[in-house]
Amino acid sequence: MAKAPDAAAEFVVDFPTLWVVPDWIEAHCPIPDGFRQGEPMELYPWQLWCTVNHYRVKPGATRMPDGRPRGVTAFHYRRSQIVAPQKTGKGPWSATVVLAEARGPVLFAGWAKGGERYRCSDWGCDCGWWYAYEPGEPMGEPWPTPLIQLLATSEDQVANIYRPLREMVKRGPLGELMKVGEEFTRVGESGLIEVVTSSAQSRLGNPINFVMQDETGLYTKTNKLIRVADTQLRGVTAMNGRAMETTNAWDPSEASTAQVTAGLKTGDIFRYHPQAPKALSYKEKRQRRKIHAFVYAGSDHVDLDAIEGLAMELIEKGELAQAERFFGNRITSGSSTWMDGAKWEARAKPREVKPGTRVVGGFDGSDIDDHTAIRLETLEGYQFTPVYGPDKLPTIWDPADYGGQVPRLEVQAAMEEVMETYDVVRLYADPPYWKSEVDGWAEKYGEKVVIRWYTNRVVQMHAACEGLLTDVTKKDSTFTHDGCSITAEHVENARAAARPGKRYVLTKASQAQKIDACVTSVLAHEALSDIKRLGLAVRKKNYVYTA
Repeated sequence: MAKAPDAAAEFVVDFPTLWVVPDWIEAHCPIPDGFRQGEPMELYPWQLWCTVNHYRVKPGATRMPDGRPRGVTAFHYRRSQIVAPQKTGKGPWSATVVLAEARGPVLFAGWAKGGERYRCSDWGCDCGWWYAYEPGEPMGEPWPTPLIQLLATSEDQVANIYRPLREMVKRGPLGELMKVGEEFTRVGESGLIEVVTSSAQSRLGNPINFVMQDETGLYTKTNKLIRVADTQLRGVTAMNGRAMETTNAWDPSEASTAQVTAGLKTGDIFRYHPQAPKALSYKEKRQRRKIHAFVYAGSDHVDLDAIEGLAMELIEKGELAQAERFFGNRITSGSSTWMDGAKWEARAKPREVKPGTRVVGGFDGSDIDDHTAIRLETLEGYQFTPVYGPDKLPTIWDPADYGGQVPRLEVQAAMEEVMETYDVVRLYADPPYWKSEVDGWAEKYGEKVVIRWYTNRVVQMHAACEGLLTDVTKKDSTFTHDGCSITAEHVENARAAARPGKRYVLTKASQAQKIDACVTSVLAHEALSDIKRLGLAVRKKNYVYTA
């Protein structure tokens, strides 16, 4: 087997592969941005290596019995996992693979005898490009109806692929074959490339024959994306299609999709994860530069001095592990404690909140793995866990106390009691697993009262976490809470998991340590911040004039 390139040098491929695919990419996918925007693309050595491996054909492959070209079973690898550092060019390259799957010759169409050609004109493309096969070379055909999904944690994340994809279509010959939109791209009359995020999961279950999963190191049980990714893989297999995932190095404490894929023993997954010798220390500047030179080899657009500057900035902030993952391409634990438990405890000043008090709230629901919780906050900044029912139970449910399943009807009854007891101005509810219930609450209590607030949106969640953290820790803050022991435990369990853009989200230190009541605290406080900003925290007076 050919060895993966560990530098920018040329490499030898000693296995059959659809060489027509990388050639098609370079002919149809122009450089999407930068000083060379619109110019023909030339794949970097590592990109070419990953491409030819993904389209590696089994020596004994044949067309389908009815003569149709063959999909997944013709290829040596069922799917691929690419682990590379930030800024190395994963996004644009992923876009080229998606476009190849949409209109390129990615299905196995038999073995060339010599003289055969792939002509774009035979497949509705008038660019004039053609490819001549060598004798014994595997040939390719396009999907007749390409159905492709791009999966990412958020709209911001999926843009890393979809933005360069749109530019490639607009600036190249594919513009005549595709119609690009904000969330999907039409391919011919029946084909489709669509974006799927945790906030747009309604597209799951649609037929697909290729899926690109971006930043799978961020897919966790907390943001519900592990289940989404698994659903896509089952769907693409049923359609005789294939999949690819790309990611930065992951935090092993988060048990992500990327980590699971890397640990699988099956031999039908192609893996690319360049790593410098472990003896090199990321803490030492000279050795760190050697690590960067190794993992960024061949990505000519990368300025290693700029990468060093970004890494040093994180290291000086105490985020060595994050820098080592993002730029050193190493698997390191990097979730730091989010809040000092003592500072949270110092804000405990329990008091009674009378019925009819104007409040805001947060709701985070699970099903079988995590807690479900409701947390409220008065408009003066006193946060508390309400109680419900004749026994005055706290609105925090551990599925382990109910035979492994959250009591959904009980939660709904408790929410109804909370809404009737207090004057709820706004409730931020995380919809996954509870979408129908949240929709029902919004219909019953008002769309301006119950707001669907997705906790997997990195930018928004980072800001919300920072808002509560600041008001708990700053000296002149008037924030207080009820001292709820479960919430205090969940606050101490919460870890700040680094995300690109100097942001973070909350995650668990381990699967056994829950953080759901902490999440509801964040949501309730963010709801209060928002209604203050919108001027909804002050009652408007009505004046009646009489003659």
